[in-house]
Amino acid sequence: MSIKKYQDKDVLTAARERVKYAFDNFERIYISFSGGKDSSVMFHLVMEEAIVRDRKVGVLLIDLEAQYSQTIEHANEMFDLYKDNIELHWVCLPMLLRNAVSAFQPRWCCWEPGVEWVREMPNRDGVISDPAFFDFFKERMEFEEFMVLFGVWYGQGKECCGFVGIRSDESLNRFRTVVSKKKACHGGKLFTTQVEPGLFNIYPIYDWRTEDIWRYHSRYPQNPHNEIYDRMHQAGLSISQMRLCQPYGDDQRRGLWLYHVLEPLTWFKLVNRVSGANSGSLYIEETGNINGYNKISKPPSHTWKSFCNLLLNTMPKTSQEHFVKRFTSFISGWKQRGYVNGIPDEAPLVLENKHWAPSWRRMCKVILRNDHWCKGLGLTQPKSEAYKKYMDIKKQKQNEQTNTEAIN
Repeated sequence: MSIKKYQDKDVLTAARERVKYAFDNFERIYISFSGGKDSSVMFHLVMEEAIVRDRKVGVLLIDLEAQYSQTIEHANEMFDLYKDNIELHWVCLPMLLRNAVSAFQPRWCCWEPGVEWVREMPNRDGVISDPAFFDFFKERMEFEEFMVLFGVWYGQGKECCGFVGIRSDESLNRFRTVVSKKKACHGGKLFTTQVEPGLFNIYPIYDWRTEDIWRYHSRYPQNPHNEIYDRMHQAGLSISQMRLCQPYGDDQRRGLWLYHVLEPLTWFKLVNRVSGANSGSLYIEETGNINGYNKISKPPSHTWKSFCNLLLNTMPKTSQEHFVKRFTSFISGWKQRGYVNGIPDEAPLVLENKHWAPSWRRMCKVILRNDHWCKGLGLTQPKSEAYKKYMDIKKQKQNEQTNTEAIN
């Protein structure tokens, strides 16, 4: 069991020590930057050390097209401020992302050729819009896969680390990512995680609270922050509710309505970009059967199993086939764990919520929530063919290199 252990130092001092550790131990260093409050503070801390050491670091910004205009303004401001010490990779390539507000279009492709984009392609040195720039890139590959493969690519065969601005108090999964003692890490430091051989993620601000982020900006007002947060505050959001991500994601869709308030011109384009954006913003705060949040109910005379089949029959064919495939895997897995006669209609809610027992009610909830990858059933997003092909090619090249060295 992992518990929090408090130390006799403040989080800013600890973060600076972690940044120094990275500079002491890695030849190749890059920052994963989103323009959000956490990655901006991390950016400032890393550049503080890079300037002292007169080193250049890579900066990866994966531009998801559907972004606040102020986020783009902030990104340009940061890149101008630190231009002498960064190698910019502002990636504007067609990648697949979740669209959790529609069963008809469960995924969308940012910067997709032949469609009207939410905003124009940025124009500055460091912008990458040619799919041929990266040898591993496949059009419409998954965003999450690109993150890993970029790190491998940027490392150039040397030990490489990528700074990631996650904080453990935002979710239990993030806390587990950092404190897990089963993971491979660098030098025994739990604030690092091995992603691939020679590639590590570093989480320098993992123990910061949201309040610490804004204390930093209060203490260092000369370091820019994304002013979209000021507008969010004026719109009535608490500091813990303020977050930036692509607007149509599973968790992010709850903030979709904010575009209408904060940037009406951007909102108009968001609605036209994907299916379900307008209705999603109208009803996303609802609970029950509308969005599958909290307690759900089945129609009279239905069992949870019959209700699940009813929901499946109302879905577009492609989505229906996708969910049936995922559900089959879910049922098969529990069959191997003792449910040889099938899964129950429902189980105690405390067991369902902890994923300790299967039920048809859980499957209904997944459909109502439009949980495309069925994470509510404990399933994970599969690797795409693009990722597998690249890793196969990489392994083949490594074997060829090893054989050549053995001959010589």
